[in-house]
Parts: sequence; structure tokens; C-alpha cells
Amino acid sequence: MAEFTMELNDEQKEVRDWLHGFAADVIRPAAAEWDEREETPWPVIQEAAKVGIYSLDFYAQQYFDPTGLGIPMTMEELFWGDAGIALSIVGTGLAAVGVLANGTEEQIGTWVPQMYGDANDVKLAAFCSSEPDAGSDVASMRTRAVYDEAKDEWVINGTKTWATNGGIANVHVVVAVVDPELGSKGHASFIVPPNTPGLSQGQKFKKHGIRASHTAEVILDNVRVPGSCLLGGKEKLDERLARARERAKRGGERVKNAAMATFEASRPAVGAMAVGTARAAYEVALDYATTREQFGRPIIDNQGVAFQLADMRTQVDAARLLVWRASWMAINGKPFTAAEGSMSKLFASETAKKVTAQAIQILGGNGYTREYPVERMHRDSAIYTIFEGTSEIQRLVIARTLSGMSIR
Repeated sequence: MAEFTMELNDEQKEVRDWLHGFAADVIRPAAAEWDEREETPWPVIQEAAKVGIYSLDFYAQQYFDPTGLGIPMTMEELFWGDAGIALSIVGTGLAAVGVLANGTEEQIGTWVPQMYGDANDVKLAAFCSSEPDAGSDVASMRTRAVYDEAKDEWVINGTKTWATNGGIANVHVVVAVVDPELGSKGHASFIVPPNTPGLSQGQKFKKHGIRASHTAEVILDNVRVPGSCLLGGKEKLDERLARARERAKRGGERVKNAAMATFEASRPAVGAMAVGTARAAYEVALDYATTREQFGRPIIDNQGVAFQLADMRTQVDAARLLVWRASWMAINGKPFTAAEGSMSKLFASETAKKVTAQAIQILGGNGYTREYPVERMHRDSAIYTIFEGTSEIQRLVIARTLSGMSIR
């Protein structure tokens, strides 16, 4: 087990500096254009693939970093560049985590490489969990998967929404109900291979922020996938459902479902995204405050501005520490006994919204225009308190974990 440390080693520093250079030289110059276009920034993704950032090998190295800091370090630097473009680059990772969290070794080896492709043939993947009537309330999920024993196939019907890369991805990971009587415990995850008949893109959303990231509905109309596409396999699913039914008879211990396993693993990473955006806004505000003069002196000479910047930096650093702690705990198999993963996402997400708003205030009228990046950063920051579990859900998870009560 790696000891927890706040100091990156030499190899990690080298990777961090490489990522920072890519974010500064490639992502930032393209950010405003792709925000306006509201389209997937394929040239940037292809450049990321060309240099090795968008690749299975790179993310595997970071994911299995024994310190746990590889992924949060990567997310912070890329999202420091721009949240929308960065999400287009890392969006495939959520689907990959879904397979890693729930799949067999054979499934991981088969499907995760197909999610990325290579530098000459870039692929994308999408994780599809949310539905029009089932976001935070996963128990209300309606997408249904029915097993056709004669053909050893699963038949999936339903509509997913808010899917990053939804409909344009080569591989989709879909969470569906297999036993409606068990509520959220009766869910399972499925791989939908490329070009599977019945899967199509529905509405593409025009968003407040992260506009360079493709977000859409995914329609599943009698989608048939082989039995081997059930993540974890049918034997494991049958055992899990049997345990869930037995627990239900005894009064109901909580059991993790497939979607929650994915979100639990990814929450510190989302926190790191928020840290990157918050840090970027803080740096813009600090630079502006030291160079902008009013009444014959830099505006940072005023306590009202200087104290805001002091609070902003403190909050960014505190958020990073919570993210690093949760990431270290996760890689070392330490249980989140106080919902440390949710804590990290909650605090970092709220910090990003607050810090970006303060940055606009410090820049004044300039901050409110698109001539400066902080207004885009503020728009982008709103998503962190919403996707992969709203701030309210994080507080609910934390409160339930601390109290042991089924707080509603």
C-alpha cells in the first residue's frame, strides 16, 4: 500500500507538466471556438490521441497509479485548459470505468480497447444511466433488459438521457432493469457493441456550459446484445439478485447497484475536474488583479479584492486535498466510511461554482464578457454540482453514511 503523500514524485511531475503543456498550447487556444460551435472538437481529440493522451495505455497507467493521484492530476490539468474540450477527451473514461467496475477480465480486455481505438482511428464510448424520469432517483429507471434464453441474448428497450458521447459513440455501456421488483438492486450493465441495430441518437442538448462536449439522448428499440455483453456475466448476476431478494425478505440491507458502483469510483475524478476549472479561474483573477489599475494602483491593493483571492486559493487547495485523499483511499482499497468520495465531489463542485463567480466579480464588466474566459468557466462549473450525483445527493450519501439512517 502506498503511503499518502501531498508530494508528486518525479515521474508524476513530468506527466503533469506534459499535460499542462498540452492544455496550454492545444486546448486553451481552441476553447472559445468550440464553445461557440457547440460541437465535438474532433481535431483536438485526434491531437490528444496522436500525442498519447487519448489512449487506453495512458489512462490505464494513471488509473493504476499506486498513489491514486494519476487520474486526479490528469483531470485537473486538462480541465484547467477547458472543461468542455477536456470532457470530450475524457468522456470515454466513464464508460471504461463502468466496465472496469463491473466486468470480467475477458470483458475488460475485449471492450475497453475498442472504446479508444488508436491515433489513426479514434473511437468514443458512452455511459448511459440517466433517464428522463430517473436521474438521482435510480430506482425509477424504466429501461428494461429481458433475457432470451433460447438465443442467449438480452433484449433492451428504453430511453437514456444526458449521455456524454451518446449516439456518436462506438461502444455504449447501458444500465437497465433486469428485475423490476428489486428496484435499484435489480439493475445490470450491458455493453452495446458498435453498429448494433435498434440503438440511435435522440435529442442532442444545447447546454449552458461544457458546450464542446456532446450530450444527447440514446434510444434503445429492441436492441439485442449477446449474453456475453452482460457485464460480470449471468452467473454473477443471478447470485447478486438472489442475495438481494433474500435481503429484501429480511428487511433490506442496502446493496450497491451497477450504476452506483461506477459513480462511486468516478466521483473523486469529477472533483478533480472541478478543481481544474476553479484553479484556472483563480489564476485569471489573480493575474488581472495584479495588473488592472484603478485610482492609481493595482486593484489587488484593496482588501476587498485581496481577501477574495485569499479565500479562492484556500478553497481550491482544500478541494484538491479532499480529492487526493479519496483517490488514495480508493486505489488502496480503504472503505469510504465517511463517504469521502462524495465529500470530495461535493466540496470541489461547490468550490468551482463559487470561485468562478468570484473571478467574474473581480474582473468586473470584463469578466461578464466573452473576451475573457472566466464567464465560460463559470458556465462550465455549473455542471459539477449536477452530473454524476447532484450536490444534494452527495449530502444525502454523506449524511446516510455518517448516521446509518435512511435519511430522505
